[in-house]
Amino acid sequence: MTRRFFPSGVSTLLVALMPCAGPALGVELPTRKAGLWELKMLRAGSQMPEMTMQHCTDKTTDKQMTTSLSPMAKQNCSRNDTQKTATGYITDSVCSFGGTTMTSHSEVTGDFNSGYSVKVTSHNDGAPAGAPRDTNMTLEAKWLGACPADQKPGDIVMPGGFRMNITDMEKLKGLMPK
Repeated sequence: MTRRFFPSGVSTLLVALMPCAGPALGVELPTRKAGLWELKMLRAGSQMPEMTMQHCTDKTTDKQMTTSLSPMAKQNCSRNDTQKTATGYITDSVCSFGGTTMTSHSEVTGDFNSGYSVKVTSHNDGAPAGAPRDTNMTLEAKWLGACPADQKPGDIVMPGGFRMNITDMEKLKGLMPK
């Protein structure tokens, strides 16, 4: 059960980050402060438990992550519009994965130095039987300080100690639904 949860969590993380990937309409999200970030994913009304991860990052890794996700967003998303607002950023996207189409609206608030929140509402046409068509997810990010000595930029530590490096995007792309 635990092993199946990790790919699902990673694909959810990628879907959450993809609407923010790459400049759309000339708007680009700022890079996060270098160091260790705690990321909590909460899904309202879901059977999935809250998932907390730690992500070690630096300026280069944050830019590389955006650059790596941008082609995937362009390939899978017919719409990916990001706009700057008075309180943060809003992204509206329509993306297709494995025969299903996900329409999502994301709101990013906070700052990229101490903490921010990404609220995503989405509708999934073609969701499998029993799976929710509409989801609400919140990603809460909090800067914890410097990365531990045993972590390098890009490292993500998932629940249960599962580790991966997000700079290896080719392997992560393989976890996305086909």
